[in-house]
Amino acid sequence: MLTQFRRSNLSGVTLIELMIAIALMAILMLLAMPSYSVWLQNSRIRSVSESVLNGLQRARAEAVARNKNVAFVLGTNSGWTVTDIGSGAAIDSKSSGEGSQGVSVSILPANATTITFGSLGTVLSNANGSAAITQVDFDSSVLSAANSRKLRITVGVGGSVRMCDPNVSSATDPRLC
Repeated sequence: MLTQFRRSNLSGVTLIELMIAIALMAILMLLAMPSYSVWLQNSRIRSVSESVLNGLQRARAEAVARNKNVAFVLGTNSGWTVTDIGSGAAIDSKSSGEGSQGVSVSILPANATTITFGSLGTVLSNANGSAAITQVDFDSSVLSAANSRKLRITVGVGGSVRMCDPNVSSATDPRLC
């Protein structure tokens, strides 16, 4: 005895319904990819700038804690090292390849790579006589200027280190440079 199945008793997804769902997902992903790429590159800019900011703050804090002069050296592609000047020992460092693809770094004054913090956390003259870093700008080397989220780190004479957004124009915005 054969039992007959009625169409209404069957459940599941047909091949045509599955193909339509996959096609819709592919279209949605194609629409989202450019936005995702911009977000990803801006996240890299933020990551690199926060790393340098943390390195500068670490150098200043170590100078105060050790009661010694401590140097922050910014290397190529945003790699950095914090060094105790008295002993020459490296305190902390970050390699240049960690998440810095497509991020361009500009330093003021030009060709400055080092800043020295004294025991009170203030900026001192560098031991080698070079100019101390006063500003570091981060931008994308792969995005257009309209899509890139530029960030800037400034170092005050008193040693205060701060990150800001150079594109902000409102005087009440705390991100103003």
